[in-house]
Amino acid sequence: MSVPDYMQCAEDHQTVLVVVQPVGIVPEDQFFRIYKRIASVAQVSIRDSQRNLYIRYRHHYLPENNEWGDFQTHRKVVGLISVTTCGSAKEWPQTLDRFHSQKEVFGATLYDSRLLVFGLQGEIAEQQRTDVAFYSSYEDCPNVEKRVEDFVESIFIVLESKRLDRATDKSGDKIPLLCVPFEKKDFVGLDTDSRHYKKRCQGRMRKHVGDLCLQAGMLQDALVHYHMAVELLRSVNDFLWLGAALEGLCSASVIFHYPGGTAGKASGRKPSLAQGQGQAADAGKRHRPGALTANGISADTSSEIGRAKNCLGPEDIIEKYKEAISYYGKYKNAGVIELEACVKAVRVLAIQKRAMEASEFLQNAVYINLGQLSEEEKIQRYSILSELYHLIGFHRKSAFFKRVAAMQCVAPTIPEPGWRACYKLLLETLPGYSLSLDPKDFSKGSHCGWAAVQMRLLHELVYASRRMGNPGLSVRHLSFLLQTMLDFLSDQEKKEVTQSLENYTSKCPGGMEVLTLPDGLKLPPVAFTKLPIIRSVKLLDLPVSLRPHKQKGLLENNMSTKSPFIYSPIIMHTRGEERNKKIEFQWVQGEVCEVQLMVYNPMPFELRVEHMGLLTSGVEFEALPAALSLPAESGLYPVTLVGVPRTAGNITVNGYHTSVFGVTSDCLLEGLPSVLTSGCVVEVIPSLPRLQLSTSLPRMTRNLCPGELSSSVSVQLFNGETQHLTITLENIGSEDLETLEVASKTCNTKEKLFGEFLSWDLDEAVSQLPLKPGQSVTLTVNIKVRLDFSGGENLLQDLNDDGISVTGLPISSPLRQVLKPRAETKPLGSESSKTDYNHVKTLEAVMTFKYSGGAGKVEGYYRDLTLGVHVDIEPSVFFTRVSTLPATRTRQCHLLLDVFNSTEHELTVSANNNQDLVLHASECQRMAIQVDKFDFDTLPQPDQEALRYTNPKLLEEERLHAQASMINSTLAHPSVRRQGEASVEGVLNQLVLEHLQLAPLQWDVVVNGKPCDCDIIADCRVGDAVPLEVKLTNRSKNAVGPFALTVVPFQDYQNGVQNYALQDAVTFIGSNTFYIDTVKPTENSVCMGALLFLYTGDFYLNIKFQDDSAGQGKELPPSWFGLPSVHIKALEAPIEAGA
Repeated sequence: MSVPDYMQCAEDHQTVLVVVQPVGIVPEDQFFRIYKRIASVAQVSIRDSQRNLYIRYRHHYLPENNEWGDFQTHRKVVGLISVTTCGSAKEWPQTLDRFHSQKEVFGATLYDSRLLVFGLQGEIAEQQRTDVAFYSSYEDCPNVEKRVEDFVESIFIVLESKRLDRATDKSGDKIPLLCVPFEKKDFVGLDTDSRHYKKRCQGRMRKHVGDLCLQAGMLQDALVHYHMAVELLRSVNDFLWLGAALEGLCSASVIFHYPGGTAGKASGRKPSLAQGQGQAADAGKRHRPGALTANGISADTSSEIGRAKNCLGPEDIIEKYKEAISYYGKYKNAGVIELEACVKAVRVLAIQKRAMEASEFLQNAVYINLGQLSEEEKIQRYSILSELYHLIGFHRKSAFFKRVAAMQCVAPTIPEPGWRACYKLLLETLPGYSLSLDPKDFSKGSHCGWAAVQMRLLHELVYASRRMGNPGLSVRHLSFLLQTMLDFLSDQEKKEVTQSLENYTSKCPGGMEVLTLPDGLKLPPVAFTKLPIIRSVKLLDLPVSLRPHKQKGLLENNMSTKSPFIYSPIIMHTRGEERNKKIEFQWVQGEVCEVQLMVYNPMPFELRVEHMGLLTSGVEFEALPAALSLPAESGLYPVTLVGVPRTAGNITVNGYHTSVFGVTSDCLLEGLPSVLTSGCVVEVIPSLPRLQLSTSLPRMTRNLCPGELSSSVSVQLFNGETQHLTITLENIGSEDLETLEVASKTCNTKEKLFGEFLSWDLDEAVSQLPLKPGQSVTLTVNIKVRLDFSGGENLLQDLNDDGISVTGLPISSPLRQVLKPRAETKPLGSESSKTDYNHVKTLEAVMTFKYSGGAGKVEGYYRDLTLGVHVDIEPSVFFTRVSTLPATRTRQCHLLLDVFNSTEHELTVSANNNQDLVLHASECQRMAIQVDKFDFDTLPQPDQEALRYTNPKLLEEERLHAQASMINSTLAHPSVRRQGEASVEGVLNQLVLEHLQLAPLQWDVVVNGKPCDCDIIADCRVGDAVPLEVKLTNRSKNAVGPFALTVVPFQDYQNGVQNYALQDAVTFIGSNTFYIDTVKPTENSVCMGALLFLYTGDFYLNIKFQDDSAGQGKELPPSWFGLPSVHIKALEAPIEAGA
């Protein structure tokens, strides 16, 4: 026997062998269909008996193995089932002859045989024969299983008769000597009458009867016979048969202890544990030696004790197996028996979970020499060794032998190497080397297994798949090698692998599809997540000018509908989890969006990545692929991937796709736990219009204002100058511009600013809305800079009044005086003070253009364009000193200003239509401006709502601004053709303001129907009554009065002499004293009187007060009683005609 049966197990000793073979030409698929139905009858319960007969079917069995049937009866072919196709009656005789010829091959050992004929119909098919069954077709054969069961029962009858014949043979007939094939020539010429020879015959026969009992289902009898055979054979040193007896004893004990079997797979003939024990117990009770009957029934209940005594324990089974194998090892021709015994022992040890002892048996099996084996037999042997090692948990050892079997498939001695079989076996070795064809298994922590062995195996897979003619499979395995083993490859190996990969992909590019092998195994795609390595992924916000903003009112409403509570820890917890994934900012439909990746090239050469783009879900997204080239072993390198969302909704960035070395990869972020990301989900809002801003002023590269600006302009102005800025807004988007709002905010507040810095009129621009794509609108912005024009103490100390002339007073005014003429322009005394007043100041503001339109406007979104306005302000003039002088009118006064020109150009200053003042560079002159006094109560009042949120200091500043705005001076630079306005708001101190303020009591004097003031002369005729009217208007907050007014006339000779003795020149019609009652706030009181001038001349009226109130008048300041002086000119009365 040269071919071992590696699938044998200990329980096969209780089976009978039936060979199923085709006769003639039978389609292979039809034959195996019938074979499977026949093999399903693996266990038959014998009628009229409680025993079971187990059958082992083979469709191929060497006749030489049948010669070992006496040595171990389960190796003997006792049944033959032939399957044939017969289409007509003419073929029947030939078919029957072939069946008989086939029976002759196993004729010496056959108990019974059957012929299954398919396709024959007619008289022959209607004949009733026990050994032949006719069926019309392979599909129409319903009772095949029943025929097989009847066939098995007939085998049992023969088996039982043979057992009874051998077991009950008590005669003194000579017992034949059972031999194995190679022993027959050794026993020629032996003394058959010797005691030694007889014991050998008895021992071998006992062992043979034990085999028959075991096959017939009589476990107890088999144990007894095996024990007796062991004692007899041991006494005569018949080691080969002693080993067989020991193996039979082990098999019977294994069947008892492990009724589920040791083959490691489910089988229909395996009874359950309880059923097996019960059947074994019944068999022991019925068939005790010395109590056997024709039908095998025994009533002795003591057999249970005997069974337990004869059966080996789990430990003893292994010891007996070792002993039996050692005996087999003494015989060169028993190598197959020894190998199969090792396999059976390993299966038993696997059940007992004794892996180390099982490995010893397998190691012994490796070195058993079976002579010259064919390549197929070597492959089978290594494959079975691999399966057995896998059975005991030696996975790497199993993989080793599986790989040896794979290499044997393509041995040089084979004329047609089996690369497909080699590839299939190599795939089966992967688990043993901790290899998986799924790259996800290699991203779950540290590397598992020996990398060098794994790389060798992967290289062999690549080579085998190439020899199979499947380059796509080679690309997949080589990609897997490069992705998973990159850290273990040397620089040279990296270059070689990538070159090989490029060669393969030039013929068959690699993709992300799942490859399905012919046997159904699916190879998952391999994504190059390490070429390049991604360290972080960051979704970028849109540029400042394109970022959408939610209307505040809509945002608050949405917030309020989420929860009625201001704070809830439960809600915050869930929002926190969502925030980990969803990003705060939004993207806009139709706008280019960016995702920044920090990448690293681990290769020792330049890495070219083609078609790198984003993988997204949620909305329709147009990815714009990029190509990049990373230097060898580069550090972290930023790469920006862009795309355009075409619809609105929530978009999820799932990963990115690349094309490296001809392999297209889809790299998902969920499979890259080491990649840092701040979130991958962002909301895409509906599309909005897009404005492009251009200005008439030069752009500025740097921003001094905090925050990012869309654009910035810069301009240089003198203090007080106004510049016009033309802004053009062009709609370069795809949506109509429907709304436009403009606002401004000053950034730096260090400098005090008077008036509006930026002003514009938006009505004309709004009238052109909606603005279609491609259209533009212009807006003119006035940049007006008015900082503080007041000078400090440093400048006052440096300037001398002696060289200052006064301009702006009328030539006839008595206040007009010319001081010493200035010999030369006096420069500033110190460089520090000059630096202070030549210092350029900076003023910045941000204009915000808030616009919206399209579908985004419906959702409540808008965009902002920001324009930074940077103004460098050069000083123009300074008002270094201010004072007041009374004017000729009571409601006016002269404001004296010392004006200093701090520029390097000639300057012209004019105010309120006064005479122009020309100032040379660094020159200071005094200027007089006649101004009207103010009544604070008549200034514009803020509404109650604004008053509620404004502090008194701000209100006072508003009043000052309103006053000073009426005293502004106009500046002009003739040499540079620039002009502006200067404000005195910063130089008005409290004393000057009091002089500029109207008294709370307003006095109006009317002479002869003409209002009088200091510079107004009333005319009258001598002898005519001149009406005199004095009106008091109370503008204070309290009631005043009563008062007494006395009118005293006098003449002024303009030489310091005033004449009050005018009793003969002026007389009063009535009293010269007027009485005024109490006047309530906002009310007035009028006093009437008359004068009579007797001579011509210039007369003046001096009105004196007398307060008749009870001490109240003492509280009123004298400035409240400033009445205008009255100048009356008495003229000659005209001569009447005819006098």
